[in-house]
Amino acid sequence: MRLRALLDTDGLGLLLLGGEDELDRSVRGVMTTDLRDPSRYLSGGELVLTGLAWRRDAADSEPFVRTLVQAGVAALAAGTAELGMVPEDLVLACARHRLPLFEVHESVAFATITEHVVRQVSGERAGDLAAVVDRHRRMMTSGPAGGGPDVVLDLLGSDLDLRAWVLSPTGRLIAGSKVAGPDLPAETCARLAAEQLAAARTGRRGPHRVQLGGTTYSLFPIRSSGRSPQAARDVRETVLSDWLLAVEADAGDWDGQRMDLLQGVTQLIAVERDRREAARTVRRRLAQEVLELVQTGAAPAEIAARLRVAAPVLLPGLGAAPHWQVVVARVEWDGEEIEGGPVAQSLLEEVLVDPLATSPEPSDRIAVAHTGDEAVALVPLPAVPAVAADQEGAETGLLADALLRAVREPLSAGLDDDGRLTLGVSAAVHSAEGLRGALEEARHARRVAAARPGRVCAAGHQELASHVLLLPFVPDDVRRAFTARLLDPLTDYDRRHRAELIPTLEAFLDCDGSWTRCATRLHLHVNTLRYRVGRIEQLTGRDLSRLEDKLDFFLALRMS
Repeated sequence: MRLRALLDTDGLGLLLLGGEDELDRSVRGVMTTDLRDPSRYLSGGELVLTGLAWRRDAADSEPFVRTLVQAGVAALAAGTAELGMVPEDLVLACARHRLPLFEVHESVAFATITEHVVRQVSGERAGDLAAVVDRHRRMMTSGPAGGGPDVVLDLLGSDLDLRAWVLSPTGRLIAGSKVAGPDLPAETCARLAAEQLAAARTGRRGPHRVQLGGTTYSLFPIRSSGRSPQAARDVRETVLSDWLLAVEADAGDWDGQRMDLLQGVTQLIAVERDRREAARTVRRRLAQEVLELVQTGAAPAEIAARLRVAAPVLLPGLGAAPHWQVVVARVEWDGEEIEGGPVAQSLLEEVLVDPLATSPEPSDRIAVAHTGDEAVALVPLPAVPAVAADQEGAETGLLADALLRAVREPLSAGLDDDGRLTLGVSAAVHSAEGLRGALEEARHARRVAAARPGRVCAAGHQELASHVLLLPFVPDDVRRAFTARLLDPLTDYDRRHRAELIPTLEAFLDCDGSWTRCATRLHLHVNTLRYRVGRIEQLTGRDLSRLEDKLDFFLALRMS
């Protein structure tokens, strides 16, 4: 704003004492001080308000004014409450240094002037920033990205003093302003993501305001640039894939102009999100092709050829991948026919991001396919140094618990009380021949995870080693006795009554104990399924709600 505008505002009670030729100066801020030397707190362009408590005699005016001029302030406004008037020596010093001087009537509080200046300057800054954001939006939508979300966040920090960050639904830091200071701690990012997901599940419109550690944050959802909040049939189809903009401020205090600006920023960042989503298309197609070859029993040579095509895309500059791991995930919602595969695919692409990757988008080394409610990831592993490989107990590749440790809190909030994410991780394999076994191993591990309580569960190949992989080493007579004790009562009952308890048991375990999915698979009413499971428990003395009993049945069926 201009000094002239201040003088023309009657409610501020300002009287010009000198500097009429300088009234077109811009005011960029306001500061109140009674220090003899306030230079350390000045950055230039301020309107300085003073009660003159710094003045002891006439000689003090000259050095005070010289300090203000050297700091580049726009003008000085002096109150009359202390001395009853503005002293002549101050008027003369300002005239010598061409510093505009105002007298503030004693009935006007400095706080009134401060509030007016801040409101006007913030509004002008928001307008200028809105123009920059609009140009940036046009540049990103019409061609290559113009710097990504970091550029806009830097503008928010430098022009509106807003610290802001873009976070993934799991709390991964995607972008942050370089002028915002240190990045948010990982724990804070996870908490903010959890708050956003929980609010989204309730259907409340953003922004959502939360307090963490005494700091207020406003959370804005970032949706696909081509999708309105009503476009999805159900919020659960997208809630676990939307980004969010976290701003360190209370949006409840903002006017409409600033709120519109931040909504425009979220739309701009959504363009970048869609661009990154489109870039994953090639990797997803490669994963789908390899998965189909593995599942249909294609020749290892054919699978190996496809992997040679995929490796340069997934490991740019590193050539072929000597090792691969398979990760299987499933997202399921209670009582609803919502396809979980796309959601599981987006989540795997998120949780498998390498935290040490330095590329612009770290997920460019992950290939994830999906089918039905299941998503399958092919994770290439670079060569392991010989020294590390020889270390006793050294673990290479992905570990199931580590994958979900940092994301369990936000994902649990997004899944609420009607969704589950289960995940299984295979051991590393060294050739195409091993991929089919790795896929089955990851699927078995996921079933073990599904038998556990909790909304977000994972299991790895190490946990299978204690039973599935060691089954061949169990003596035959022990295996036969174990199987007979559990399954013979069911087999005999099926033979006499044609009750199909064994097929029901297999389907129930394969559906991870989901009554709805199992009943649908068997084309039964849920009450009929409950009757059959109750009969199984009665005949065997086991409880299919207990993890230990589920595993025992699983092993018995594997050995039969």
